[in-house]
Amino acid sequence: MSITYYERGTRMSQVVVHGDTVYLAGQVGSAGADITTQTQECLAQVDRLLHSVGSDKSKLLQVIIWLADMSDFDAMNAVYDAWIDPAAPAVRACGEARLATPDYSVEVIAIAAS
Repeated sequence: MSITYYERGTRMSQVVVHGDTVYLAGQVGSAGADITTQTQECLAQVDRLLHSVGSDKSKLLQVIIWLADMSDFDAMNAVYDAWIDPAAPAVRACGEARLATPDYSVEVIAIAAS
């Protein structure tokens, strides 16, 4: 089975496609922006990356969300709930973690079918 790397960097790729499965690197928004803006930007990046390999959010299999502070859960969900395809909601996990910089409030990781 083939493995294809997209938007490859020295440390990581933004997308890896293995067979019919699309794996996305963790997506973050603008450092220092509010949780709503960061979530919108993360999900826009997920859309862009999926589209770049011929997939879309209706084919999501799993979404993992890391929040720097669980008190942002409701605000993040307000954006996520408006974005997710209600006919095909992926399995999801959400937890609290220290992110790469304190200026990040949310990181979104996704796996989809191609």
